[in-house]
Amino acid sequence: MPQAVLDDPDGTVAMLRDSVATLASRFPGPASVRAKRAGGRDGDAALWQAMAEAGWTGILLPEDLGGAGLTLAEQVALSEALGRALVSEPIATSAVLSSCLLGQAAQSAERDRLASGLVDGNLVLAPAWMDMHGRATVARTATGGGFTLSGAKRHVDFALSATDFLVVAETPDGAGLFSVPVGIAGLSVETAPGVDGAAIGTIRFDQCALPAESLIAEASSPNSLLDEPVLHARVALAAELAGLGSRAVEITIDYTRGRVQFGKPIASFQVIQHRLVDMWTDAEFACAAVVNAVDTMALGDARAAQMAVLAAKARAGDAAISICRRAVHLHGAMGFTDECDIGLYLKRATSLNATLGQPEDLRLEFVNLERAA
Repeated sequence: MPQAVLDDPDGTVAMLRDSVATLASRFPGPASVRAKRAGGRDGDAALWQAMAEAGWTGILLPEDLGGAGLTLAEQVALSEALGRALVSEPIATSAVLSSCLLGQAAQSAERDRLASGLVDGNLVLAPAWMDMHGRATVARTATGGGFTLSGAKRHVDFALSATDFLVVAETPDGAGLFSVPVGIAGLSVETAPGVDGAAIGTIRFDQCALPAESLIAEASSPNSLLDEPVLHARVALAAELAGLGSRAVEITIDYTRGRVQFGKPIASFQVIQHRLVDMWTDAEFACAAVVNAVDTMALGDARAAQMAVLAAKARAGDAAISICRRAVHLHGAMGFTDECDIGLYLKRATSLNATLGQPEDLRLEFVNLERAA
């Protein structure tokens, strides 16, 4: 079946894939998705803690911050396996994006506290960078060297489960990354159900008073803080989407082999075989695009890496949506029922596809980069 073919000289990739399969047997992905939807939650605390104990939340975090210090290839292997198992905790944002934001920040006690909590699971970090109804801004207080944060952030994963928000906000000197604890005066969280059932948050800041040590990193603009973390998060999302699509192909093949119509399994009908081959081909191309992004990023050419990542996220997103739609169709009326897991794959793919850029937006960005050469 389709799978990202990654170099694995020491067996780490295989070990990660096996560990996801083991954890998924304890925390079945479809059951977790349904439980979050039914409870209006955005995460499963026990599942996230188990993922932290397995070392998955700090794969890209440097070793001097307590992380595993592994490469993007290992992260891709993990994310792909999580997608296949429909483990829907937001690893790409809360783990990958947070790790990259903290990893590029200067040493400080607050950075180290957050990194340690991310690795051991004692803290749940929720990056908040997408502005809403005016940008989030920070002003320095007149005394004490602290800050006042105002504005709003939207589309925040883990907004209900978070212990700390990593907020990117504009400052008089450019932009800053701020640590904002849950429960601080002036902070409010609103949620709405996402496509896959998990709650998505909007965070509002009303003159939140932050101490001086809450500033973790500074840059000339928000993009300077976010470009590299977003690049890594998009690769993780692409891998998860590729995993979703690949597993949807497998589920559909198994179903069509067992579904009998006119005295024969429907998988024996040529028109069904053609559709399955098209699905399999889409999954293979998605996996190949993810591997190309990993390999290109390892070469160190920033522009080529960005283009490869844009292509991988767009390709994997389109493939996962197309595969899962056809999978639901091939399941017939059963595919539309809540008891059938294949519909959950489609909803999860739809949610991930929209995260950090829809395919059409990514393709436009790709073309603009190509023309700028």
